[in-house]
Amino acid sequence: MTGLATKKATLMDSLKELKKVTVAFSGGIDSTLVLKMALETLGRDNVTAVVANSELFTDEEFDKAVSLAEELGANVKTTTLDYLSETHIEHNTPDSWYYAKKMFYDRLNEMAAADGSNAVLDGLIKNDEQDYRPGMKARTEAGARSLLQEADFYKVDVRALSQKLGLTNWNKVASCSVASRFPYGTTLTHENIAQVMAAESYLRSLGFPTVRVRFHEDIARIELPEARIGDFLVFNDRVNRQLQSLGFRYVTLDLGGFRSGRMNDTLTKKQLATFA
Repeated sequence: MTGLATKKATLMDSLKELKKVTVAFSGGIDSTLVLKMALETLGRDNVTAVVANSELFTDEEFDKAVSLAEELGANVKTTTLDYLSETHIEHNTPDSWYYAKKMFYDRLNEMAAADGSNAVLDGLIKNDEQDYRPGMKARTEAGARSLLQEADFYKVDVRALSQKLGLTNWNKVASCSVASRFPYGTTLTHENIAQVMAAESYLRSLGFPTVRVRFHEDIARIELPEARIGDFLVFNDRVNRQLQSLGFRYVTLDLGGFRSGRMNDTLTKKQLATFA
């Protein structure tokens, strides 16, 4: 694997070639590193951070992302996306994230063009090539650039360089669209999205930052890192009561533990190959 210094140099060279960029900024560590390096390489006047709000991410995540981008010294613009207006996203089809990312990149391209930017940058890394990621097709079609991926950055590289640069969120727990909590084919509504968000917020308040509440109609299936399952058991009764108060009839703990992308296990090889 290429050394970290070489990867950083490759990233900086790519930024210099682009001269002026728009960074899709989520507040996660990957896009934070892209934004930080863009600001250091190109200067504030040539970098715009765009933070998108939508029903598929919490307002808390949105507000934190805006604050972090401002702390880094970026010009910040915000936009709101109505993902549920798109039928594939509303019905959570296996290719729904392609349509979500298409909507996302199209909006950012519009904003970048108005700002005179030469490219839209995202925070995708090499690890993202190892899972079912239909959004990468939308990125390629939109002409957006994943400079970390191009420079051979894996998550371990991102965290290492971010720590060296003094980024406060270098070890931040990864988050993703709340749509990932629903089995494919489940119709997404503002109500069931809010139900899942409230359940996860409660569990995080108990000291479990990495948690997923998978929605199965009246069943909540909780995923935690295996190492934390034992710690969780003392909260059984109160969690059961709280999640039932949110509308779940049954509350279960997945003994298999947390694993990102668990809902993709139901996809066939043909479906997986569609966006390979």
